Amino acid sequence: MRKKILSLLLASVMILSMTACGASGEMNATGKAETTENAGEGMKIAIVSSPAGVDDHSFNEDNYNGILAFIESHPGATVTPVQETTGDTAAALAAVADIVADYNVIVCCGFQFAGISEIAQKNPDVKFILVDTFPSDAKGNEVEVDNIFAMCFAEQESGFFAGMAAALETKTGKVAVVNGFAYPSNVNYQYGFECGVKYVNGTEGKNVKIVELPAYAGTDVTGANVGGNYIGSFADIETGKVIGKALIAEGVDVIFTAAGTAGSGVLAAVKEADGVWYIGCDIDQYDDGADGNRNVMLTSAIKVMHRDVERTLNAISVGFFGGGNVTLQADTGSTGYVSTEGRNQLSAETIKKMDAAYEALIFGDIVPAANFNGITPDNFTWK
Repeated sequence: MRKKILSLLLASVMILSMTACGASGEMNATGKAETTENAGEGMKIAIVSSPAGVDDHSFNEDNYNGILAFIESHPGATVTPVQETTGDTAAALAAVADIVADYNVIVCCGFQFAGISEIAQKNPDVKFILVDTFPSDAKGNEVEVDNIFAMCFAEQESGFFAGMAAALETKTGKVAVVNGFAYPSNVNYQYGFECGVKYVNGTEGKNVKIVELPAYAGTDVTGANVGGNYIGSFADIETGKVIGKALIAEGVDVIFTAAGTAGSGVLAAVKEADGVWYIGCDIDQYDDGADGNRNVMLTSAIKVMHRDVERTLNAISVGFFGGGNVTLQADTGSTGYVSTEGRNQLSAETIKKMDAAYEALIFGDIVPAANFNGITPDNFTWK
């Protein structure tokens, strides 16, 4: 309950602060008011993604949709998608540097853009929204920059519900998670999934197994082996399908996938099989599950990025913007799963159990493991 009350208080403070500032007062990172002129009108926005574009039916597209929602209520604003196709970190930063003089706001999608701090500091009049990572200096140390608002998400929470859904709905008793790279956000999804399965096994008396293919085990940014099933890419559809087919051959009948465009390969393998479910990631992927007269999408584990990107753009438009690094969680409605009628195929009983766990998670009675929160799936417990 304390966690929920704190979130409501913080939300109230934000609304009151934005109202008090009005359209002509901007709060900088030090809390001092600065002058701005109708920032929302005529705002030139760029969204830079790498390596997939804004039509990836996943992470990038959800961020793009947040910008489109903002533009719908601010018709004078514009957006330009910029895609860096290699996925190389240096190339991603170069793509931002090439356009920085042309835009008021630049939205950067993914860990490839953590190094934008130097670019931002050299261009203090440009505002940056950094999604899924915090900015870092030349030595890789996390920093806070006045004109970068960086949002990360507690992916382990969304992954936890994917694990619960898989464990509650499996018929074979074998489930799996497939990821792109073993970057913290993906490891968070994996660990959360494993905790969700463990929670169901413990509370429901089940013995659901998580299947891993040793050849595709992941190595995180510290060099530690985190297991799991990693494609090694967010764009390699072919390898995604190979892993999907191999897991199905092992008897897996529910696969949660957090791998960007590469996940469509896993989805293709699921569609070619009988009696296998797919759990989407980042956004509601129900439409992608359509396969003739059936749909293979069980539910989707979501990060509500579009809403938080839109919220940040709205803050800019009313003159309230300050740099900061924030991790968004369920208590702000930023993580969760799809339970909307007609957009999932979970049983009513499963949804009831997941809803109860959602409340427990908000209250802090459930804290899933994450790559760097000191909890592992092995030592994960709950109240």
